[in-house]
Amino acid sequence: MAASPCAFSPRGCRLFASAGPDGRLRVWDTAGSRLQHEYVPSAHLSAACTCLAWAPAGARQPPSKDGPQRKKRKSEVGGEVDKQLDILAIGTAVGSILLYSTVKGELQSKLDGGHESRVNCVRWHQESCCLYSCSDDKHIVEWNTQTCKVKCKWKGDNSSVTCLCISPDGKMLLSAGRTIKLWDLETKEVYRHFTGHATSVSSLMFTTVKPTNESKPFDGITGLYFLSGAIHDRLLSVWQIRSDRKEKNAVMSFTVTDEPTFVDLTVSEVKEEPVKLAVVCRDGQLHLFEHILNGYCKKPLTSNCTVQIATPGDGDSTPKPVPILAAAFCTDKQSLLLVYGNALQPIIEKVSLNTSESHICLVRDIQKVLSLKTDAAVTKVKTPVVNSDAKVLVPGIPGHSTAVKTPALGKEKKKNKRKPGETEESIEERLGALDIDVSKVKTPGGLPQTDSFAVLLVQGLESNDAEILNKVLNTRKENIVKNTVARMPIHAVIPLLHELTKRLQGNPYSASLMVRWLKSVFTVHASYLSTLPDLIPQLGMLYQLMESRVKTLQKLSRLHGRLFILVTQVAASQTVQDVPEVNQTAKLVYEDESSEEEGSDDEMIADKDSDENWDEDEEKEEQSDEQDMTVEKEINGDSDLEPENESEEE
Repeated sequence: MAASPCAFSPRGCRLFASAGPDGRLRVWDTAGSRLQHEYVPSAHLSAACTCLAWAPAGARQPPSKDGPQRKKRKSEVGGEVDKQLDILAIGTAVGSILLYSTVKGELQSKLDGGHESRVNCVRWHQESCCLYSCSDDKHIVEWNTQTCKVKCKWKGDNSSVTCLCISPDGKMLLSAGRTIKLWDLETKEVYRHFTGHATSVSSLMFTTVKPTNESKPFDGITGLYFLSGAIHDRLLSVWQIRSDRKEKNAVMSFTVTDEPTFVDLTVSEVKEEPVKLAVVCRDGQLHLFEHILNGYCKKPLTSNCTVQIATPGDGDSTPKPVPILAAAFCTDKQSLLLVYGNALQPIIEKVSLNTSESHICLVRDIQKVLSLKTDAAVTKVKTPVVNSDAKVLVPGIPGHSTAVKTPALGKEKKKNKRKPGETEESIEERLGALDIDVSKVKTPGGLPQTDSFAVLLVQGLESNDAEILNKVLNTRKENIVKNTVARMPIHAVIPLLHELTKRLQGNPYSASLMVRWLKSVFTVHASYLSTLPDLIPQLGMLYQLMESRVKTLQKLSRLHGRLFILVTQVAASQTVQDVPEVNQTAKLVYEDESSEEEGSDDEMIADKDSDENWDEDEEKEEQSDEQDMTVEKEINGDSDLEPENESEEE
C-alpha cells in the first residue's frame, strides 16, 4: 500500500485532507465522513502533490490571487474569526507550493522561485505567517505568505532535506535528511547535531513542552524530547536535547511491524503525564504506545496495543484485512479517529478502544458502509420504470451486481429435441451457419489464428504460464494484436493490464512490444475501463511507470538535436577535405613571337655548353645537328627560322 500525503486539521481534527494517486486534493469532514472539497491543480499530472500542512489556528489569511479585496464590515469580520479560515499548504514535485483555502474552496496563492526540485515537507510557524519548506535541492526556505516571496534560504544538508519540525516556542527548527540538525531561526546556525537514521527521515515531532527536570532554568529548548521515524526503518527513535553537545544518540526507541507511514501523539505537558503514540504502518496496522519519558532506555519498547480492521467474511468468503490509512487522537486524548479503506474514498470513524488488550481486531463491512453512503448521497437520481415484458441484458462479469438470467430447463430440452427422420447437420454446415471461415478451422498445421491467440492469452493469464504468455505477447503483427484484444473476454482485461505493466518494467525491447498491446487494450476496451470504480488504483503503477519513462524524453530530444547538428557539421567538413586536387598542368600551350625569341636564346646557351664538352666523333655531330634541325622545323615550320639562328646552327 503506497502512503499518500494526508493530514488532519489542527482544530480538533474536524477536517481530513488527502492527496490521492490521481493528483486530486480531497478534504473530508471527519464527523460524517463526507467529501467537502475536491481540488484539481492545473498541473496535477506533472506536478503531483508530495506533502500537506494545515495552517495553525489564528493564522492570517494570505492575499488572494485575484488582487485586493474590498474592506469588510464588522459583522463579516466577526463571522470570519468564528470560522477560523482553514488554509492548506500543498508541496508539489516541481518545487512550487500552493496555498488552498478550504472555506472559499479555491486556490489563494502560489509560492514560486524557492526550490528547484521536489518539495519534501512544509511546516507553518505557530505565531507568525511564515512557512518553512525543504526540498531535494538540499535547501530550506522560509516564506512570507503575505507577500508570497522568499524571506530566507539556506543550505540544510549535503543531501536532500526530507523533514522539518518547529520547536514549541517557535525559536528553533529541526531538519533531517539522514542526520538530524537543530537550527537557531534567528542566526540560521546549527545549534545541535544528532546521529539520525540509516535512511531518509520521514517524520519529526516534539513530544514534550517542558523539561522533565524542573530544577534547572528552562531556556525553551534544553531538556525537550522529540521523535523521529525513517523510511524502511521499523524503529521510531526518541531524542533529548541536552546541554552537553557530545550526546548525539537516541535515548529510547519504539519498535513496530513495518515502516511507519503516519504518526500522531499527545504532547506531554506535565512531568508525570505519559506520552501517547499512534503509529500507522505500511502493512495497514495501528500500534498504540503509552510511556513516560524519563531518561535513557536501552531496550526497544513494544506497543501496548495493536489494532487491525477486517471484513466480516460471511458465508464461504474468508475475512480480508482492511488497511488503516491514518489515525489521530481526539481532544480528550482517549478516543481515536481512524481513516481506513480506499485512499480515494476512505471511511472515517471515531472509536474508543480498550488499550488493556494487546491485540484488537475491528470487524467492518466496507461494501455495506459505502453503499449506504452512496444511497444517501444520490437522492436526485430517479430509477426508470421498466416494463415486466422488457428483457435487460447485463454482462456477467466481476464488478456488476446484476446476475445473468439463465433460461428455463424445459426450453433447453425442447430445443435439443430433433424430429424423427430429420437428418443431422454436419459440422461444416454448422460452422457456416455461425459465419466462421471453414478454411481456418481446417488448417491444423498453419499459423495460430486470432481465435486461438485469444484463448491462449486467457489460459496464460489464468494459469500464470510464462511460456504461453511469451508466445502470445511477443507477436509483432498489428492485426493479430488488435483482433486478439477485441476477441478476448472482458474479465481478462485487468489481468492483462497487470501483466503488461509487469513486463514494461523489463528491458526496452519487450517494453516496445508491450506498448502495442496497451494501445489496443485502451482503444478497444475504453468504455469498459471507464465503468470500473477502482480504475485509478489499478492503473496507478502503469501511469507512474510511463511518467518516469517519458520524464527524460524532452532532454533526450534536445540532446539528439544538438548531436545531429554536430554530426552533420563534421560530415560536411570531411567532404570538403576529401575533394581530390585538380591537375593544373596545361594540356596545350600556345607560344607567340616573344616566347620564340626567349626559346632561341635558351638554345644558344645550351649549344655553347655542348661545344665546351665536345668529345664525340664528327659523324655523330653531324647526325645530331641534322636531328635538331628536323625537330625545330617540325615545331616552328620550315621557313620560320630567323637568319641569326640559321648562321649559328651552321
